[in-house]
Amino acid sequence: MNRRALLTSFAILPALGAPSFLAAQEIETSSEPVQKKWPIADQFYPREVRVKPNLAVGSIIVVSDKFFLYHVTAPGKAMRYGVAVGKNELKFRGQAVVGRKVEWPSWKPTPEMIERDPKYAKYADGMPGGPQNPLGARALYLYQNGRDTAIRIHGTTAPSSIGHAVSNGCLRMVNDHVIALFDQVPVGTPVTVY
Repeated sequence: MNRRALLTSFAILPALGAPSFLAAQEIETSSEPVQKKWPIADQFYPREVRVKPNLAVGSIIVVSDKFFLYHVTAPGKAMRYGVAVGKNELKFRGQAVVGRKVEWPSWKPTPEMIERDPKYAKYADGMPGGPQNPLGARALYLYQNGRDTAIRIHGTTAPSSIGHAVSNGCLRMVNDHVIALFDQVPVGTPVTVY
């Protein structure tokens, strides 16, 4: 393990405010260096990491302040991805489930989004799915008590936003990464966002 990866893994320990489900040691998945395909920092590329073994296999956990999403793949193991999160006043926190999954989703800004930023008004009737759509290639729709929260885990047309608090509340991933997650996660998957 290189020094940067080790320090990054320590950075997510509870002493710095993150939940205590993470262990400090990463599992090496490859001796190959990260191949830079996207304009994101190395730590935001997918990586297998250790987590506490009592976490529910299949669940998703997001640590917003660290810009990481964890998909628990086996007892004590998770795939870690980088995400962009909501701006400070728009961060979603809490528990939800994946209530719906959509490939190349359409997008319609909420009235609140239009009020905050009038440039979205031109999309008030919606925007069809496709490569220019801000939801990217895939979207996991988060529900609470059977109701859509309007929060999504989705792809992005702006991969350089990964690792930043810039969205209107949703959790953005690089399109390749959200496709990989989408293919592994069924409807009903529990999601916890810290």
